[in-house]
Amino acid sequence: MASVVVAIITITLKTLAWYITDSVGLLSDAMESFVNLASAIFALLMVTIAKRPADDDHPYGHHKAEYFSSGFEGILIIAAAMGIIWAAGHRIVDPQPIQQVGWGLALSVVSSALNGLLAWVMFRVAKEHRSIALEADGKHLVTDVWTSVGVVIGIGAVALTDWLWLDPVVAIGVALNILREGAHLMWRSSQGLMDEALEPEVLADIQKTLAEFDHHTIRFDHVSTRRSGQRRFVDMHMHMPATWSLGRAAALRTSVEQALMSAVPGLRASIQLLPSDVEAHFDDQKDLI
Repeated sequence: MASVVVAIITITLKTLAWYITDSVGLLSDAMESFVNLASAIFALLMVTIAKRPADDDHPYGHHKAEYFSSGFEGILIIAAAMGIIWAAGHRIVDPQPIQQVGWGLALSVVSSALNGLLAWVMFRVAKEHRSIALEADGKHLVTDVWTSVGVVIGIGAVALTDWLWLDPVVAIGVALNILREGAHLMWRSSQGLMDEALEPEVLADIQKTLAEFDHHTIRFDHVSTRRSGQRRFVDMHMHMPATWSLGRAAALRTSVEQALMSAVPGLRASIQLLPSDVEAHFDDQKDLI
């Protein structure tokens, strides 16, 4: 919600800066702020959906809704970048003087400061809640800040040198930068929807926890992980002596699951019990039919 409010404020400031200067660089900055607003609204919707509890139609919850937010934001960023390149291309052919540079730069700097502060807050909250939607919004805001920095430098250079072609060239450079960021967000979203494995550092924490239980009578194999928005999942087989009672085996499994979930916040562990002399072969041809 804070992102939506700040986006509206920055749209007003940057559009005013473009209007009084007629700078295509500031126009590109204002266009990205419209993308910020659309992204923030969609992210708010997706985060709200992701918070819904599991139901009969979605027994694993709604956590993956956040990936749609990240992908949608990437698409909007790419669209904005293409629009900036189109506008800047026309200005290269027909350069126009920039008016009231001082006011335009001042408005751009104020809006950038707001975006920078909001991005810092977004990253903190995204890390706390493991939210890819908030992280994507924060990265987009950082991109917006760098966009503004580039525009300010470009306009300042135009004012000092009177080289009007610098304004559209800087705008194109800004567009290429946000184009890269948009492609990165879309890639991350696609990997999340395809059940990408957990981060290497999280996998290391899982292996370290399992090592505390792994000894000559207990061993683990077929350990697989995946992410689903805020939620993390790990599945594995735990082998133990066939002579153990079901109660003893279940008690140990509970201890392992609790240790894993304590070591990795938001983790859901699923452990299948197997006797030590039994192996599961998932790569057998009969398992692929």
